[in-house]
Amino acid sequence: MKASPHFDVTFLGTGTSHGVPMIGCSCDVCRSVDLRDKRLRTSIFIQTPTTSLVVDTPPDFRTQCLREGLTRADAVIFTHSHTDHTSGFDDLRIFCEVNGGSLPVYASREVMENLQERFGFAFGGHSQVPNYLNAVPHIFHGPFEIGDIQITPVALPHGRFDTSGFVFSWQGRKRLAYFTDCSAVPETAAEAATGAEVLVLDTLRWRPHPTHLTVDEAVVIAKRIATKRTFLTHLSHDLGHVGTEAKLPDDVRLAYDGLRLAL
Repeated sequence: MKASPHFDVTFLGTGTSHGVPMIGCSCDVCRSVDLRDKRLRTSIFIQTPTTSLVVDTPPDFRTQCLREGLTRADAVIFTHSHTDHTSGFDDLRIFCEVNGGSLPVYASREVMENLQERFGFAFGGHSQVPNYLNAVPHIFHGPFEIGDIQITPVALPHGRFDTSGFVFSWQGRKRLAYFTDCSAVPETAAEAATGAEVLVLDTLRWRPHPTHLTVDEAVVIAKRIATKRTFLTHLSHDLGHVGTEAKLPDDVRLAYDGLRLAL
């Protein structure tokens, strides 16, 4: 993917942990021929003229990179350690070759410990071994920078633990608030997102769920934060693209795999 003069966001995947279509399901959405209803597991790619970042590495990460033509990532950031956000971790190794032997990995302390336990082979400093993943851990405790991008992490409730949401700023402006896998947006997170050009919100389905937002809850949060545009992600097969968007406000849309925003 060629560098852009903008702050570009590409949705690598927008589906919940099952993906859409879901194995063994014959519902209307799983049988849909609309490509926007074909959802790999959730991840995004961010690119500025000088910096490129991956947020989460789902099971479909290799397929996503090939589809979008990704050839470089300067770092990867993790929201949490659930399998549908991390199990493509080993496919990061190609970026180590491109970067000259290593790749910075950013996560909270708890998530980093989980990654190091599960993927211990990647944290051993094997930078001289060809085709080997050499992950360099960076634990964030507050705002941090990667290249020309400023990143503010915020805590979001997700069942029995918190995930990390992120507000990304570039050239002095908040470009993106990325809040996936959450059941609410606390006031501190809402304040951090205020003024962002785009808000991305977790939205599983219409019916209540203990660890994810519903469509109606997400719309209320979007109105509360009042960004220019909101895109919903982490979508289940309960939400057909066309039918769901017809019920949404004009400034709230469904994200879909391959959607690219220039901010």
